[in-house]
Amino acid sequence: MPDSAMVARLDQYVRRLITESSPERTIWNVEKLRQGAPASWNYIDGCMMTALLSLYEITGEQEYFDFVESFISAFVEEDGSIRTLKPDGHALDDVNEGRVLFALYEATGKEKYRKAADLLHGFLLRQPRTAEGSWWHKQIYPDQVWLDGLYMAQPFSALYEKHFGAGDYSDLLRQFALVRDHMRDEKTGLYYHGYDASRRAFWCDKATGLSANFWLRAIGWFSVALADLCEILPAGEASSLKKIFARLMDDLVPFADPDTGMYYQVVDRSDIPENYLETSGSSMIAYAMLKGARLGVLSPEFRDRGRKTFEGIVRENLSFSGEELNLEHICLVAGLGPENNRRRDGSVAYYLSEPVVQNDAKGVAPLLLCYTEMRRL
Repeated sequence: MPDSAMVARLDQYVRRLITESSPERTIWNVEKLRQGAPASWNYIDGCMMTALLSLYEITGEQEYFDFVESFISAFVEEDGSIRTLKPDGHALDDVNEGRVLFALYEATGKEKYRKAADLLHGFLLRQPRTAEGSWWHKQIYPDQVWLDGLYMAQPFSALYEKHFGAGDYSDLLRQFALVRDHMRDEKTGLYYHGYDASRRAFWCDKATGLSANFWLRAIGWFSVALADLCEILPAGEASSLKKIFARLMDDLVPFADPDTGMYYQVVDRSDIPENYLETSGSSMIAYAMLKGARLGVLSPEFRDRGRKTFEGIVRENLSFSGEELNLEHICLVAGLGPENNRRRDGSVAYYLSEPVVQNDAKGVAPLLLCYTEMRRL
Protein backbone atom coordinates (compact mmCIF):
# COMPACT_ATOMS: atom_id res chain seq x y z
CA MET A 1 0.00 0.00 0.00
CA PRO A 2 1.42 3.46 -0.88
CA ASP A 3 1.85 5.85 2.02
CA SER A 4 -0.99 8.25 2.83
CA ALA A 5 0.75 11.25 1.27
CA MET A 6 1.18 9.42 -2.04
CA VAL A 7 -2.44 8.27 -1.96
CA ALA A 8 -3.62 11.84 -1.42
CA ARG A 9 -1.46 13.16 -4.25
CA LEU A 10 -2.55 10.52 -6.73
CA ASP A 11 -6.22 10.90 -5.80
CA GLN A 12 -5.85 14.64 -6.35
CA TYR A 13 -4.27 14.00 -9.74
CA VAL A 14 -7.05 11.67 -10.90
CA ARG A 15 -9.78 14.04 -9.78
CA ARG A 16 -8.20 16.89 -11.72
CA LEU A 17 -8.08 14.75 -14.85
CA ILE A 18 -11.76 13.82 -14.72
CA THR A 19 -12.94 17.24 -13.56
CA GLU A 20 -11.32 18.87 -16.57
CA SER A 21 -12.50 16.22 -19.06
CA SER A 22 -15.73 15.30 -20.81
CA PRO A 23 -16.71 12.91 -23.64
CA GLU A 24 -16.15 15.78 -26.08
CA ARG A 25 -12.70 16.76 -24.80
CA THR A 26 -10.33 14.80 -22.57
CA ILE A 27 -7.20 16.47 -21.27
CA TRP A 28 -5.37 13.13 -21.23
CA ASN A 29 -5.71 12.50 -24.99
CA VAL A 30 -2.72 14.58 -26.01
CA GLU A 31 -2.77 13.34 -29.61
CA LYS A 32 -6.28 14.71 -30.16
CA LEU A 33 -5.49 17.96 -28.36
CA ARG A 34 -2.46 18.53 -30.59
CA GLN A 35 -4.41 17.70 -33.74
CA GLY A 36 -7.50 19.67 -32.75
CA ALA A 37 -9.44 16.52 -33.65
CA PRO A 38 -13.08 16.02 -32.64
CA ALA A 39 -14.15 13.51 -30.02
CA SER A 40 -14.26 9.87 -31.07
CA TRP A 41 -14.40 6.31 -29.78
CA ASN A 42 -10.71 5.47 -29.33
CA TYR A 43 -8.27 3.26 -27.47
CA ILE A 44 -6.62 6.11 -25.57
CA ASP A 45 -9.83 7.07 -23.79
CA GLY A 46 -10.51 3.35 -23.43
CA CYS A 47 -7.31 2.93 -21.41
CA MET A 48 -8.48 5.62 -19.02
CA MET A 49 -11.95 4.12 -18.67
CA THR A 50 -10.42 0.76 -17.74
CA ALA A 51 -8.16 2.44 -15.17
CA LEU A 52 -11.00 4.46 -13.66
CA LEU A 53 -13.20 1.37 -13.30
CA SER A 54 -10.32 -0.35 -11.57
CA LEU A 55 -10.05 2.60 -9.20
CA TYR A 56 -13.77 2.35 -8.51
CA GLU A 57 -13.40 -1.34 -7.77
CA ILE A 58 -10.59 -0.80 -5.29
CA THR A 59 -11.86 2.41 -3.62
CA GLY A 60 -15.65 2.13 -3.92
CA GLU A 61 -15.76 5.83 -4.80
CA GLN A 62 -18.87 6.30 -6.93
CA GLU A 63 -17.58 9.32 -8.85
CA TYR A 64 -15.19 7.09 -10.81
CA PHE A 65 -17.94 4.72 -11.95
CA ASP A 66 -20.32 7.58 -12.72
CA PHE A 67 -17.73 9.30 -14.89
CA VAL A 68 -17.07 6.13 -16.89
CA GLU A 69 -20.76 5.35 -17.34
CA SER A 70 -21.54 8.91 -18.45
CA PHE A 71 -18.55 8.92 -20.80
CA ILE A 72 -19.33 5.61 -22.51
CA SER A 73 -23.06 6.36 -22.65
CA ALA A 74 -22.28 9.46 -24.70
CA PHE A 75 -20.91 7.21 -27.49
CA VAL A 76 -23.17 4.15 -27.25
CA GLU A 77 -26.61 4.63 -28.77
CA GLU A 78 -29.73 2.80 -27.58
CA ASP A 79 -29.48 0.31 -30.45
CA GLY A 80 -25.88 -0.53 -29.50
CA SER A 81 -24.30 1.40 -32.34
CA ILE A 82 -21.19 3.35 -31.40
CA ARG A 83 -20.89 6.97 -32.45
CA THR A 84 -17.80 7.66 -34.63
CA LEU A 85 -16.77 3.98 -34.87
CA LYS A 86 -15.49 3.19 -38.38
CA PRO A 87 -15.62 -0.58 -38.80
CA ASP A 88 -14.27 -0.52 -42.37
CA GLY A 89 -10.86 0.43 -41.00
CA HIS A 90 -10.62 -2.94 -39.23
CA ALA A 91 -8.47 -1.37 -36.49
CA LEU A 92 -7.96 -3.53 -33.41
CA ASP A 93 -7.42 -0.29 -31.48
CA ASP A 94 -11.15 0.41 -31.78
CA VAL A 95 -12.03 -2.65 -29.71
CA ASN A 96 -10.15 -1.62 -26.58
CA GLU A 97 -12.71 0.86 -25.23
CA GLY A 98 -15.29 -1.93 -25.34
CA ARG A 99 -13.65 -3.67 -22.39
CA VAL A 100 -15.72 -1.63 -19.96
CA LEU A 101 -19.05 -2.54 -21.57
CA PHE A 102 -19.34 -5.78 -19.59
CA ALA A 103 -18.98 -4.09 -16.19
CA LEU A 104 -21.40 -1.33 -17.23
CA TYR A 105 -23.99 -3.84 -18.42
CA GLU A 106 -23.67 -5.86 -15.23
CA ALA A 107 -24.01 -2.77 -13.02
CA THR A 108 -26.77 -0.94 -14.91
CA GLY A 109 -28.64 -3.61 -16.85
CA LYS A 110 -28.79 -1.28 -19.84
CA GLU A 111 -29.24 -3.39 -22.97
CA LYS A 112 -27.38 -0.90 -25.12
CA TYR A 113 -24.11 -1.99 -23.51
CA ARG A 114 -24.83 -5.64 -24.30
CA LYS A 115 -25.71 -4.69 -27.88
CA ALA A 116 -22.51 -2.65 -28.25
CA ALA A 117 -20.49 -5.64 -27.04
CA ASP A 118 -22.24 -7.78 -29.67
CA LEU A 119 -21.36 -5.17 -32.29
CA LEU A 120 -17.66 -5.24 -31.42
CA HIS A 121 -17.66 -9.03 -31.25
CA GLY A 122 -19.08 -9.09 -34.77
CA PHE A 123 -16.36 -6.64 -35.77
CA LEU A 124 -13.74 -9.16 -34.62
CA LEU A 125 -15.45 -12.01 -36.43
CA ARG A 126 -14.92 -10.05 -39.66
CA GLN A 127 -11.35 -8.95 -38.86
CA PRO A 128 -8.89 -9.93 -41.62
CA ARG A 129 -6.32 -12.54 -40.65
CA THR A 130 -2.91 -13.77 -41.69
CA ALA A 131 -2.75 -17.17 -43.36
CA GLU A 132 -1.91 -18.70 -39.95
CA GLY A 133 -4.89 -17.06 -38.25
CA SER A 134 -3.61 -13.92 -36.49
CA TRP A 135 -5.71 -10.78 -36.74
CA TRP A 136 -4.28 -7.99 -38.86
CA HIS A 137 -3.49 -4.94 -36.76
CA LYS A 138 -5.44 -2.66 -39.14
CA GLN A 139 -6.72 -2.66 -42.70
CA ILE A 140 -3.87 -0.30 -43.64
CA TYR A 141 -1.35 -2.80 -42.22
CA PRO A 142 -2.17 -5.98 -44.19
CA ASP A 143 -0.78 -9.24 -42.80
CA GLN A 144 0.86 -7.36 -39.92
CA VAL A 145 0.74 -8.39 -36.27
CA TRP A 146 1.74 -5.78 -33.69
CA LEU A 147 2.17 -6.52 -29.99
CA ASP A 148 -0.13 -3.55 -29.30
CA GLY A 149 -3.03 -5.36 -30.91
CA LEU A 150 -2.91 -8.24 -28.45
CA TYR A 151 -3.86 -5.78 -25.71
CA MET A 152 -6.34 -3.85 -27.82
CA ALA A 153 -8.56 -6.79 -28.74
CA GLN A 154 -7.83 -10.01 -26.87
CA PRO A 155 -9.04 -9.05 -23.35
CA PHE A 156 -12.31 -7.86 -24.90
CA SER A 157 -12.57 -11.11 -26.84
CA ALA A 158 -11.99 -13.13 -23.66
CA LEU A 159 -14.53 -11.10 -21.69
CA TYR A 160 -17.11 -11.62 -24.43
CA GLU A 161 -16.56 -15.37 -24.35
CA LYS A 162 -16.80 -15.34 -20.56
CA HIS A 163 -19.99 -13.27 -20.33
CA PHE A 164 -21.93 -13.94 -23.53
CA GLY A 165 -20.15 -16.68 -25.46
CA ALA A 166 -19.57 -20.41 -25.22
CA GLY A 167 -16.32 -20.05 -23.27
CA ASP A 168 -14.18 -21.08 -26.23
CA TYR A 169 -10.74 -19.46 -25.87
CA SER A 170 -8.95 -21.62 -28.43
CA ASP A 171 -8.60 -18.89 -31.07
CA LEU A 172 -7.17 -16.47 -28.50
CA LEU A 173 -4.67 -19.01 -27.25
CA ARG A 174 -3.59 -19.86 -30.78
CA GLN A 175 -2.94 -16.21 -31.60
CA PHE A 176 -0.74 -15.79 -28.53
CA ALA A 177 1.14 -18.96 -29.42
CA LEU A 178 1.79 -17.57 -32.92
CA VAL A 179 3.17 -14.35 -31.43
CA ARG A 180 5.44 -16.33 -29.12
CA ASP A 181 6.68 -18.47 -31.98
CA HIS A 182 7.29 -15.64 -34.45
CA MET A 183 8.04 -12.51 -32.41
CA ARG A 184 10.10 -13.63 -29.42
CA ASP A 185 13.87 -13.15 -29.68
CA GLU A 186 15.62 -16.27 -28.44
CA LYS A 187 18.73 -14.39 -27.34
CA THR A 188 17.12 -11.76 -25.10
CA GLY A 189 13.64 -13.17 -24.52
CA LEU A 190 12.20 -9.83 -25.64
CA TYR A 191 9.45 -9.47 -28.24
CA TYR A 192 9.77 -7.43 -31.41
CA HIS A 193 7.24 -4.66 -32.00
CA GLY A 194 5.84 -6.00 -35.27
CA TYR A 195 5.72 -9.00 -37.59
CA ASP A 196 4.71 -9.00 -41.26
CA ALA A 197 3.60 -12.47 -42.30
CA SER A 198 3.84 -11.45 -45.97
CA ARG A 199 7.39 -10.01 -45.65
CA ARG A 200 6.29 -7.07 -47.83
CA ALA A 201 6.47 -4.14 -45.38
CA PHE A 202 9.45 -1.85 -45.90
CA TRP A 203 10.35 -2.00 -42.21
CA CYS A 204 10.56 -5.79 -41.85
CA ASP A 205 13.40 -8.24 -42.20
CA LYS A 206 12.66 -10.08 -45.45
CA ALA A 207 13.73 -13.42 -43.99
CA THR A 208 11.89 -13.28 -40.64
CA GLY A 209 9.20 -10.64 -41.20
CA LEU A 210 10.23 -8.95 -37.94
CA SER A 211 10.74 -5.30 -37.15
CA ALA A 212 14.20 -4.25 -36.10
CA ASN A 213 13.97 -3.38 -32.40
CA PHE A 214 12.25 -3.81 -29.06
CA TRP A 215 9.95 -0.88 -28.30
CA LEU A 216 9.12 -0.67 -24.59
CA ARG A 217 5.45 0.25 -24.83
CA ALA A 218 4.72 -2.55 -27.29
CA ILE A 219 6.17 -5.03 -24.81
CA GLY A 220 4.23 -3.21 -22.11
CA TRP A 221 0.91 -3.64 -23.92
CA PHE A 222 1.70 -7.33 -24.42
CA SER A 223 2.59 -7.74 -20.73
CA VAL A 224 -0.64 -6.10 -19.57
CA ALA A 225 -2.68 -8.26 -21.93
CA LEU A 226 -1.09 -11.39 -20.49
CA ALA A 227 -1.62 -10.26 -16.88
CA ASP A 228 -5.26 -9.37 -17.49
CA LEU A 229 -6.01 -12.58 -19.39
CA CYS A 230 -4.54 -14.67 -16.60
CA GLU A 231 -7.31 -13.22 -14.44
CA ILE A 232 -10.11 -13.32 -17.05
CA LEU A 233 -9.66 -16.87 -18.32
CA PRO A 234 -10.71 -19.86 -16.23
CA ALA A 235 -7.70 -21.34 -14.45
CA GLY A 236 -7.68 -24.47 -16.58
CA GLU A 237 -7.62 -22.47 -19.82
CA ALA A 238 -4.79 -20.11 -18.96
CA SER A 239 -1.83 -22.45 -18.45
CA SER A 240 -0.10 -21.67 -21.77
CA LEU A 241 -0.55 -17.92 -21.27
CA LYS A 242 0.84 -18.14 -17.76
CA LYS A 243 4.00 -19.77 -19.12
CA ILE A 244 4.45 -17.06 -21.77
CA PHE A 245 3.82 -14.37 -19.16
CA ALA A 246 6.17 -15.74 -16.51
CA ARG A 247 8.98 -16.26 -18.99
CA LEU A 248 8.67 -12.72 -20.35
CA MET A 249 8.74 -11.20 -16.86
CA ASP A 250 11.86 -13.20 -16.04
CA ASP A 251 13.49 -12.07 -19.27
CA LEU A 252 12.75 -8.41 -18.58
CA VAL A 253 14.54 -8.36 -15.22
CA PRO A 254 18.07 -7.70 -16.60
CA PHE A 255 16.84 -4.64 -18.50
CA ALA A 256 15.47 -2.72 -15.49
CA ASP A 257 17.37 0.40 -14.49
CA PRO A 258 19.02 -0.48 -11.16
CA ASP A 259 18.23 2.86 -9.53
CA THR A 260 14.62 3.47 -10.53
CA GLY A 261 13.38 0.07 -11.67
CA MET A 262 12.20 1.73 -14.89
CA TYR A 263 12.86 0.56 -18.46
CA TYR A 264 14.27 2.25 -21.55
CA GLN A 265 12.28 3.40 -24.58
CA VAL A 266 14.37 0.98 -26.69
CA VAL A 267 14.56 -1.73 -24.10
CA ASP A 268 17.96 -3.29 -24.74
CA ARG A 269 19.90 -0.15 -25.76
CA SER A 270 20.78 1.57 -22.50
CA ASP A 271 24.18 2.21 -24.07
CA ILE A 272 22.78 4.94 -26.32
CA PRO A 273 22.98 8.37 -24.64
CA GLU A 274 19.76 9.61 -26.27
CA ASN A 275 17.75 6.65 -24.97
CA TYR A 276 15.57 7.44 -21.95
CA LEU A 277 13.60 5.78 -19.18
CA GLU A 278 10.03 5.90 -20.46
CA THR A 279 7.00 6.17 -18.18
CA SER A 280 4.18 4.43 -20.02
CA GLY A 281 5.92 1.14 -20.79
CA SER A 282 7.56 1.07 -17.36
CA SER A 283 4.14 1.53 -15.74
CA MET A 284 2.70 -1.30 -17.83
CA ILE A 285 5.45 -3.70 -16.83
CA ALA A 286 5.16 -2.69 -13.17
CA TYR A 287 1.41 -3.30 -13.29
CA ALA A 288 1.91 -6.70 -14.93
CA MET A 289 4.47 -7.72 -12.30
CA LEU A 290 2.32 -6.55 -9.38
CA LYS A 291 -0.80 -8.23 -10.73
CA GLY A 292 1.02 -11.41 -11.72
CA ALA A 293 2.42 -11.74 -8.20
CA ARG A 294 -1.01 -11.09 -6.66
CA LEU A 295 -2.59 -13.77 -8.85
CA GLY A 296 0.15 -16.25 -7.95
CA VAL A 297 1.27 -16.55 -11.57
CA LEU A 298 4.60 -14.91 -10.76
CA SER A 299 6.81 -15.48 -7.72
CA PRO A 300 6.49 -13.01 -4.80
CA GLU A 301 9.74 -11.29 -5.78
CA PHE A 302 7.89 -9.63 -8.66
CA ARG A 303 5.68 -7.80 -6.21
CA ASP A 304 8.82 -6.07 -4.95
CA ARG A 305 10.09 -5.46 -8.48
CA GLY A 306 6.79 -3.93 -9.53
CA ARG A 307 6.68 -1.77 -6.42
CA LYS A 308 10.21 -0.50 -7.04
CA THR A 309 9.29 0.49 -10.61
CA PHE A 310 6.08 2.20 -9.48
CA GLU A 311 7.90 4.15 -6.78
CA GLY A 312 10.67 5.07 -9.23
CA ILE A 313 8.14 6.47 -11.70
CA VAL A 314 6.37 8.47 -9.00
CA ARG A 315 9.63 9.77 -7.59
CA GLU A 316 11.21 10.70 -10.93
CA ASN A 317 8.28 11.62 -13.16
CA LEU A 318 5.24 12.67 -11.11
CA SER A 319 5.92 16.27 -10.21
CA PHE A 320 4.22 19.37 -8.90
CA SER A 321 3.78 22.42 -11.11
CA GLY A 322 2.28 25.01 -8.84
CA GLU A 323 -0.63 23.13 -7.30
CA GLU A 324 -0.94 20.66 -10.17
CA LEU A 325 0.58 17.23 -10.57
CA ASN A 326 2.04 16.26 -13.92
CA LEU A 327 3.25 12.89 -15.21
CA GLU A 328 6.35 13.26 -17.38
CA HIS A 329 8.41 11.34 -19.96
CA ILE A 330 5.63 9.64 -21.89
CA CYS A 331 6.32 8.71 -25.50
CA LEU A 332 3.38 10.20 -27.39
CA VAL A 333 3.08 7.59 -30.13
CA ALA A 334 5.11 5.15 -32.21
CA GLY A 335 4.30 2.75 -35.01
CA LEU A 336 5.54 0.97 -38.11
CA GLY A 337 4.69 2.50 -41.46
CA PRO A 338 2.39 2.54 -43.36
CA GLU A 339 4.04 2.66 -46.77
CA ASN A 340 3.55 6.41 -47.13
CA ASN A 341 5.22 7.10 -43.77
CA ARG A 342 8.69 5.62 -44.05
CA ARG A 343 9.99 7.64 -41.14
CA ARG A 344 8.33 5.01 -38.93
CA ASP A 345 10.86 2.33 -39.84
CA GLY A 346 11.38 0.65 -36.46
CA SER A 347 14.95 1.91 -36.10
CA VAL A 348 16.41 3.03 -32.80
CA ALA A 349 16.69 6.55 -34.19
CA TYR A 350 12.99 6.51 -35.09
CA TYR A 351 11.80 5.44 -31.63
CA LEU A 352 13.96 8.13 -30.05
CA SER A 353 12.61 10.80 -32.43
CA GLU A 354 8.95 10.62 -31.37
CA PRO A 355 7.65 13.42 -29.08
CA VAL A 356 7.91 12.98 -25.31
CA VAL A 357 4.95 14.54 -23.49
CA GLN A 358 3.25 14.79 -20.13
CA ASN A 359 -0.17 13.61 -18.89
CA ASP A 360 -1.05 11.48 -21.92
CA ALA A 361 -3.39 8.60 -21.10
CA LYS A 362 -1.01 6.03 -22.56
CA GLY A 363 1.14 6.78 -19.51
CA VAL A 364 -1.47 7.98 -17.02
CA ALA A 365 -3.79 4.98 -17.32
CA PRO A 366 -1.08 2.34 -16.72
CA LEU A 367 0.20 4.33 -13.74
CA LEU A 368 -3.31 4.35 -12.29
CA LEU A 369 -3.57 0.61 -12.87
CA CYS A 370 -0.28 0.25 -10.96
CA TYR A 371 -1.74 2.42 -8.25
CA THR A 372 -4.74 0.12 -7.83
CA GLU A 373 -2.42 -2.87 -7.55
CA MET A 374 -0.33 -1.02 -4.99
CA ARG A 375 -3.45 -0.34 -2.96
CA ARG A 376 -4.19 -4.08 -2.95
CA LEU A 377 -0.87 -4.87 -1.24
